[in-house]
Amino acid sequence: MKDQVFGVLQRIGRSFMLPIALLPVAGLLLGIGGSFSNTTMLETYGLTRIMGPGTFWNALFTVMSQAGDIVFANLPILFAMGIAIGMAKKEKEVAALAAVISFLVMHAAIGAMIAVNGGTDALKEGAGAMVAGIQSLQMGVFGGILVGLGTAWLHNRYYRIELPQVLSFFGGTRFVPIVSALFYVLVGILMYFIWPPVQAAISGVGGFVLRSGYPGTWFYGFMERALIPFGLHHVFYIPFWQTAVGGTMEIGGKIVEGAQNIFFAELADQGNTRFSVEATRFMAGKFPLMIFGLPGAALAMYQAALPEKKKEVSGLLLSAALTSMLTGITEPLEFTFLFTAPLLYGIHCVFAGLAYMLMHMLDVGVGMTFSGGLIDLFLFGILQGNKKTGWLWIVVVGVFYFLMYCAVFLVLIRKLDYKTPGREVGAAAKLYTRSDVEQRKEERKGTGPGQAGREKSAGKTGTRSGEILKGLGGPDNITDVDCCATRLRCTVKDEKKVDESVLKATGASGVIKKGKGVQIIYGPQVSVIKSDLEEYLEKYGDESDEGDSHELIKSPMTGTVIPLSEVPDEAFAGKMMGDGAAVIPDDEYVYAPADGTVTFVFPTKHAIGFQTDGGHEMLIHVGIDTVSLSGDSFEAFVHDGDHVRTGDKLLKADIQEIKDKVPSLASPVLFTDLPDCLEVHILKRGKIRSGEPFLELHNKEK
Repeated sequence: MKDQVFGVLQRIGRSFMLPIALLPVAGLLLGIGGSFSNTTMLETYGLTRIMGPGTFWNALFTVMSQAGDIVFANLPILFAMGIAIGMAKKEKEVAALAAVISFLVMHAAIGAMIAVNGGTDALKEGAGAMVAGIQSLQMGVFGGILVGLGTAWLHNRYYRIELPQVLSFFGGTRFVPIVSALFYVLVGILMYFIWPPVQAAISGVGGFVLRSGYPGTWFYGFMERALIPFGLHHVFYIPFWQTAVGGTMEIGGKIVEGAQNIFFAELADQGNTRFSVEATRFMAGKFPLMIFGLPGAALAMYQAALPEKKKEVSGLLLSAALTSMLTGITEPLEFTFLFTAPLLYGIHCVFAGLAYMLMHMLDVGVGMTFSGGLIDLFLFGILQGNKKTGWLWIVVVGVFYFLMYCAVFLVLIRKLDYKTPGREVGAAAKLYTRSDVEQRKEERKGTGPGQAGREKSAGKTGTRSGEILKGLGGPDNITDVDCCATRLRCTVKDEKKVDESVLKATGASGVIKKGKGVQIIYGPQVSVIKSDLEEYLEKYGDESDEGDSHELIKSPMTGTVIPLSEVPDEAFAGKMMGDGAAVIPDDEYVYAPADGTVTFVFPTKHAIGFQTDGGHEMLIHVGIDTVSLSGDSFEAFVHDGDHVRTGDKLLKADIQEIKDKVPSLASPVLFTDLPDCLEVHILKRGKIRSGEPFLELHNKEK
């Protein structure tokens, strides 16, 4: 039961990310527009003549402010759509449409019940609200969550329903909006009776939280960080930010619920002179933590690194520290010491709670959209002025936090000999894996050692996706794939088939398993990884459904065929790069092994990526460690994107010139992204001439 609850919460948490992702842009518009159209701010800085009422700039900033404010005003319907999309298994666009219809129908039903029972005068003070132009109850984001979850459940249950022949037009995905609308008519009627006492209970919880004072703020900050390893922090903080649990306030004649909503309503209010600290207490603590504290931890890890590895680790830690400071995305740093030094993460959670409590005690009124980084600090602190926000305390406390994190982490890392980046003897310094580091070097320089890791990743989304698929137990073991800001979130049928070591080798900084829920932490690039995996799964399914998938590959070189196991390179011999065979060439030319497209030519011209017209990715790699020659003795006859026919010249390699400069001339010819249903047969061993049948690809026998 615990595992099932975790799985549901995991899916709900990741579904929150779609509407939450809108907030930084909306906050940017509202922050800039609201600030520069505020008459008090313009008078303070002497800008009234340039940007005051009646000027072009005032009109522009007013439009920006209104454009941002409308997003926050309609968060409930955005949450309804976002959660429905996130929770739907297939046909997500239908779920989104059904959610909008359900949301409007539910509130229309509530509005009708209010009218039938005496109108708004019959409601308790603060219970009524205008929602999307409909007189309804003040349900806030809870109403959107209720619609999103219910619609997703109906969608997953009925989107493939088959109706009798006479009604078949209304079957399948068309049935989902219909059944959702009917269902939420009933829900709206029930909510008229059920929601007022629920709202009173929520307000009671909010009152308790507000009365908890500084200890309650510390506990909030502690729990928000402590839940990050489990991926449940979104589920925890959203009620504080978006519902009455985080407070209720009347602003501009309207009742506003939720700490973040209160802050942005105050930001949009021209007459506001000070932001409510009772609201920002749930946000302001992130700033000293993310802009100062975690970069201090990064400096400590750099100082604790072995002398010979400091240069290697500096780029990694600097990148992660800047990511934390600018965007507030902290998991690349947090997961580095979570898995290598759990005690440090526990101390980090305590410090996090303390940061929130200190901001509360010092009356800091800086809110945020999502990150808690420098961008939000500038928009919602510095730009608003210290009198209105007290943002200077963030810098004062932040400097202290930087020094405290640096000192505490450095002492404990050295004293307890934690293997943070740069302290692993004989291993590469890493935040993720060595292949990520080498890929960055390749992108910057185009050449260098470590070619196996780079070639695996260069233009080969299928290679990593295939390994992720393997680590999750194969396509038949996966029931759902999604992601949040930094982690790939999957649901599997059999958790015992999940191989954490395989998943970590794909570049993950950590893997969390809880029942059938699997979270793979990749960092900010996770959305690309998720898209690649979904595309790969679709391609895998297409290839699996084709029946026989024979493809004949001709030898690209004249020479001697050897199995991959005899290639003197661990990555190739272990088939880490793909399956195939190798040729020890006698001739200097490399020819196209089939009709297809050149996907990439390495800058050093020693290797070429190739996709057959049958859709299979290949790699032809001339010699071992030939990347070290920096292109000397190689000539390319094709470019990225060229379509070639079997036997067309691709490369020229001066065999006599390079044979004494590299470990081996053995040249692997590989399929790099084969699904499990396909296998490679070597058709000829020993001597072979270019153009002769070499490899055959077809379905495995069942």
